[in-house]
Amino acid sequence: MPASLPTVSPPAPRRPIRELPDELVSQIAAGEVVERPASVVRELTDNALDAGATQVTVRLLAGGVRLISVEDDGSGIPREELPIALRRHATSKIGSLQDLESVGTMGFRGEALAAIGSVAELTLLSRCAGQASAFALDARSGELRPAARAIGTSVEVKELFFSTPARRKFLKSDATELAHCIEAVRRHALARPDVGFAIWHEGRLVEQWRPATREQRLADVLGDELIDQGVAVEYSAGPIRVSGRAGIPDLARARADHQFAYVNGRYVRDKVITHAARSAYEDVLHGQRQPVYALYVEIDPARVDVNVHPTKIEVRFRDSREVHQAVRHAVEYALAAPRAALALQQEQPPAREDGLPASATWQQPAMNFAPEIGNRVSDLAALWNANPSVRPEPVEGLAGASTLRQAQDRPSPGRTALPDDAISPLPAGAWPLGRAIAQLQGIYILAENQQGLVIVDMHAAHERIVYERLKLQMDTDRIASQPLLIPATFAATPQEIATVEACTQALAALGLEITPFSAKTLAVRAVPTSLAQGDAVELARSVLAELAQHDASTVVERARNELLGTMACHGAVRANRKLTLEEMNALLRQMEQTERSDQCNHGRPTWRQLSVRELDALFMRGR
Repeated sequence: MPASLPTVSPPAPRRPIRELPDELVSQIAAGEVVERPASVVRELTDNALDAGATQVTVRLLAGGVRLISVEDDGSGIPREELPIALRRHATSKIGSLQDLESVGTMGFRGEALAAIGSVAELTLLSRCAGQASAFALDARSGELRPAARAIGTSVEVKELFFSTPARRKFLKSDATELAHCIEAVRRHALARPDVGFAIWHEGRLVEQWRPATREQRLADVLGDELIDQGVAVEYSAGPIRVSGRAGIPDLARARADHQFAYVNGRYVRDKVITHAARSAYEDVLHGQRQPVYALYVEIDPARVDVNVHPTKIEVRFRDSREVHQAVRHAVEYALAAPRAALALQQEQPPAREDGLPASATWQQPAMNFAPEIGNRVSDLAALWNANPSVRPEPVEGLAGASTLRQAQDRPSPGRTALPDDAISPLPAGAWPLGRAIAQLQGIYILAENQQGLVIVDMHAAHERIVYERLKLQMDTDRIASQPLLIPATFAATPQEIATVEACTQALAALGLEITPFSAKTLAVRAVPTSLAQGDAVELARSVLAELAQHDASTVVERARNELLGTMACHGAVRANRKLTLEEMNALLRQMEQTERSDQCNHGRPTWRQLSVRELDALFMRGR
């Protein structure tokens, strides 16, 4: 019996092309603009800020599902313009293509009120200066009536998605929707510290931020930790200015939920900025920890396109590479300064009960030893061949805090010498990391400063010092290129081929020579000398991918830094190496002057401070 043939469904009848009704068009637009109550809060807060508000109050019921009310004290809307404000694509913020290409306001599309009114019950209440009373407009009936209100605008949105019950089923619990609404206002609060914000839920005040300075607003919104454990960011490069605050590596979190980026006051989620900030933390973060930061990028509005997404949370830069470099360098320079010097600005420790003199009366030890082995790349072979089994005898009286040798013998063979060219000439009382008093278990250096006790991981600290010197040496030299005896070929995508043709000079500056081998194949003919032993094809693909989006130098620099980090690890002093007090002090002085010396290049901390107050608490002194 022959097998039955599959049944073929008849073709669907052709539908005529017709214009959609306005209500359906508005609901389609609402699907793009209004995702949940937080979307409504964001759009209405944008309008309030554009109106020049100095105080914005958000009132919610059931997480914003039953009621969203946004009140402001801005300029208000004239009576005759209220009906126009509810129409689609009606706005006062742009009027021409030139205005669209240089948007300077939070909103500009003219879709928010119309989209919200199509899926909820909306009432617009506003009063301008010079009007005898306010006027309220009901979006459903179009009724316009006098009402009582001070100068400003109130927008009430009731029963969100009542006309589209399927959309309402996708909403989460009231607590979850409330959290999203609070987050939407919080993003605005970080951008506008000059404006006060208040959030009420079910008649209860849940969040309030009063007008303040940017530093105070950051502390109010994100917590005092970002101020106490953060560094100020201030950087300008051509038409771009980057400011804000970046948390130190110790403040890093498991999730990327404390990363805020703003472009001309607008909160954005942009891959260029996120990648740039992450690359600045690359060799100071441990593992997969996520940095904490609030960065504000100011750029000519004509150089950024904000008309990319209906929610206005994505942007496109005319020159993404210059933005990437500016953000990366801004964060890098802010994190580079050693934080040990900040200890001198802290509150002085209280007088001790036993009347001992303050630790600021130290005597600077004599440190007149010279290195036998330097920290240049060419010297590292000697460091690797150092015999770790050869260790000098510990200095007598090492544990004595008041006895320092005034003369120091040169380091014996097999010891990794600590160069003294970075030793600070500061007086002893001004040493941020203090003076060395002992070595613990051949691993940690114990030092005394004005605040109390400093504990230093000597291998991690010296590893960072050597690593930064190697990077400095490589940065001052042009990236040397080494031709490959046999070119490495690989099948390339059209995007990779186009990138090679457009970025030949950039590739050459990075020490790479990549040329077309055939119509669909590229050949790597030269690579940076320091990476000659690596995978040339993998390096080329990574560089081309980065060059297409960001800055290819980050790939080469990352690979180079991994190599230098390995070299620095071999070149640093090892555990169980007995150091003299003078060598310990030399290491402390170098830490105070070396960039990023608070973490090793694996992201681990190099030192910790215990204040006298904390030490007294351990022994219950003063209780």
